Amino acid sequence: MRMRRFWNYPRRGKGVVQRWLPSWRVVVGCLLAGIALGGGVFFAAWTSTEIPDDLDEVQNQATTVYYGNGKEVGSFSEMQREIVDFETLPDYVGNAVVASENATFWDDPGIDVKGLFRAVVNNVRNPSARQGGSTLTQQYVERYYLGSTTDLVGKAREAIIALKITQTQEKEMILGRYLNTIYFGRGAYGIQAAAKAYFAKDAVDLTYSEAAMLSGIIPSPVRYDPSVGPEVSQDRWERSLNRMAEQGYITADEAASAKADGFPDFVEKETTNSLGGQRGYIMAAVKKELKTNGFSDEELESGGLRIYTTIKPKLQREAAKIVKNMPDDANRKIRPSIVSIDPETGAVVAAYGGPDYTKQYLSMATDDAVQAGSTFKPFTLIGALEAGYTLDETFDGNSPGQFVEDGKPWPTNFGQQSFGQIDLVKATANSVNTVYATLNDEIGPEKTVEVAHRLGIREDTVIPDVTSNVLGVADVYPIDMASAYATIASGGYYVKPHFVAKVEHLDGSLRYEPEMTAERRFTADVITPATYAMTQVVEQGSGRAALELTGPDGQRRPVAGKTGTANDNKTAWFAGFTPQLATVVNVRQYRDFDLEEGVIGGQDPIDTFGGYPEITGSTWPAEAWTDFMQVALDGKEVVEFPEYTPPRPSFSPSPSPSPSESTPEWVEVPGNLVGMDVARATKALQDLGLTVSTQAQDDESRKGTVVNVSNSGKVPAGSTITLWVSTGESDEPEGVAVPNVAGQPAAAAENQLRRLGLQVSTVEEYSDQPVGVVIWTDPGAGNTVEDGSTVTLGVSRGPEITLPTEPDPEPSTSEDPGNGNPGGGGGGGGGGDEG
Repeated sequence: MRMRRFWNYPRRGKGVVQRWLPSWRVVVGCLLAGIALGGGVFFAAWTSTEIPDDLDEVQNQATTVYYGNGKEVGSFSEMQREIVDFETLPDYVGNAVVASENATFWDDPGIDVKGLFRAVVNNVRNPSARQGGSTLTQQYVERYYLGSTTDLVGKAREAIIALKITQTQEKEMILGRYLNTIYFGRGAYGIQAAAKAYFAKDAVDLTYSEAAMLSGIIPSPVRYDPSVGPEVSQDRWERSLNRMAEQGYITADEAASAKADGFPDFVEKETTNSLGGQRGYIMAAVKKELKTNGFSDEELESGGLRIYTTIKPKLQREAAKIVKNMPDDANRKIRPSIVSIDPETGAVVAAYGGPDYTKQYLSMATDDAVQAGSTFKPFTLIGALEAGYTLDETFDGNSPGQFVEDGKPWPTNFGQQSFGQIDLVKATANSVNTVYATLNDEIGPEKTVEVAHRLGIREDTVIPDVTSNVLGVADVYPIDMASAYATIASGGYYVKPHFVAKVEHLDGSLRYEPEMTAERRFTADVITPATYAMTQVVEQGSGRAALELTGPDGQRRPVAGKTGTANDNKTAWFAGFTPQLATVVNVRQYRDFDLEEGVIGGQDPIDTFGGYPEITGSTWPAEAWTDFMQVALDGKEVVEFPEYTPPRPSFSPSPSPSPSESTPEWVEVPGNLVGMDVARATKALQDLGLTVSTQAQDDESRKGTVVNVSNSGKVPAGSTITLWVSTGESDEPEGVAVPNVAGQPAAAAENQLRRLGLQVSTVEEYSDQPVGVVIWTDPGAGNTVEDGSTVTLGVSRGPEITLPTEPDPEPSTSEDPGNGNPGGGGGGGGGGDEG
């Protein structure tokens, strides 16, 4: 018997064609073998494929930064994702996606064989194609577990995991996770972020019409965005509504009603940078602060945190508005900064560092240091008070001072003005360089350095321990200066300034909160007199612009502060405070300034603008400070500073004086001065041995009427009392009362008379009064003259000097006396402050 060959082709006894065709046995055998092989491969793949752990990035959510009032500032990442509990969503939100993307979702095993075959064919034909899974479950697997898959092996693995997932997870969980991971465009991952991006609301509040719109844009989020493709977006919306009705998720009437109401209102896609304007400066300050406190970039960008800042948007906008409204003739290289801090908590409530973060990254408020000028003088004053000095101690206020630099007397006072023998109150009010240089030399300049750091100037700021440091030769950051003055405002308690109020996880649990413990660094018996001296800067010195700050009922708020102008007017400051708020305003002008090239550097003298003869701390900075604080304190009660009791003056009476000849220690200021004619009020005060200073004030009262008085009750004998005199239209008799300007610098007297509508002429004559001081007026103080009349000022030329028979060599002169320190080094900068 002949055995059959294994390969029996060509077969015997068959036709030409049939002899080469396989028999039915071979066909069936091969088919069974193929099925067995395929089943084996599938079984092997099934058993070897495990559901992987969740991808880390699925859990990542954008960290959001908020203003102090809860409104959003921005995010550190363009990715927006916020996980939402599927059970909290209305049923139609998820079903809108089911109707649009996968009608069989609730019943299918997790895959669509036809869709899978179509993906395989497309990927074979075009390997570069990115064909996604056709069911929601497959898309969920791709995004939640695998990431993007395009090759055949990847698609097969995706299908197996989808089948396994369907067997182990509820459909609600699958749909919920899908909704939390799918991309909707505009940087929004997940339904919650999409609801906020397109409708500015939470997903739980979406209408079925809005849900239909969002489901329609899933296949192509960029092209179907209603801001980009409004027609196709509307077609997709109608398609989703129709499918929702056909599949029973909404009624036909509801679908028709939604169409009748029209395409849902949506938020237009933003085309501006999310860090534009003030937001970028705030975000940068927040990030810097949190990284200093242990936060990583990864946590800040995708940790799903909620960061609440201390910034009050109303005040941030007001600061930007004030700068934007600077006079039009201000040089474009001039850059101001405004920083405001709550003294009680250290919270930074506003920090204006520039006009637009996307155009100028450098924040003038937090990241750029400039010369401090005479804002350092209070630091020396505090050091002296700690060393036992009192405000009534007197110093030589004549200019130039007692020191020598480069062979010249040093320092000089602003405008070369001499003040004679004055106490520390007047020296502070008038920013007298010669007095403060002497005081700093006596207490030791290292004391000023130590006080500055204790108040809030950061430790790594280099402050030279030379006599000239009192004049502000060191470069400081505006935020540090605001912190230092906040320490004074709080009565000597230091709280570290901060932009972050708290950081929370999405579940509301606390992640971080700044340390806000107030540390006592100075005692009240030091801070109270220092504060009083600084109130006189406003009452009678260079900070008079702050007198305009009023409370809810129009009463003046107590203000303390200090102007500062660096040498050559390269920077100008006003640093001031009330008990509730400390604010600094700085303005500087850069030498090199090209934002397109990213160049900002060098310092130039500030070009004049706005009609000011020169830019000092008493000009635009003081006025800007007052405007800002008026808004910042709007509606807040007027709080007084702690009462300062001056030291009792010591007297050395002449031998055996009679009781009538003795000088009283205290004088009672009359309480009926307001409403009195300035001439009568002046005489009443002078009869009590008091010195009188007058200031014009716009008021509807008759011209020449006293409308306010600087002091009340008992004051030390010989004190200076300031009278505010109305500039309003006069009643009978017609005319203007000439104020008492004797003893004032000629420039100040001229300004005051011109504000009253009077013309001014000057005559110089020799006298024993300091040079430039008014010694008489014609007509005299209290006389009534017609509007526009000319008042002549007699101005002192100083004592007449008899020339010697052989004249001394002509002394050298210099327009820039400098501010250096003899033998101390590091002079020549800062402190050329206005008096």
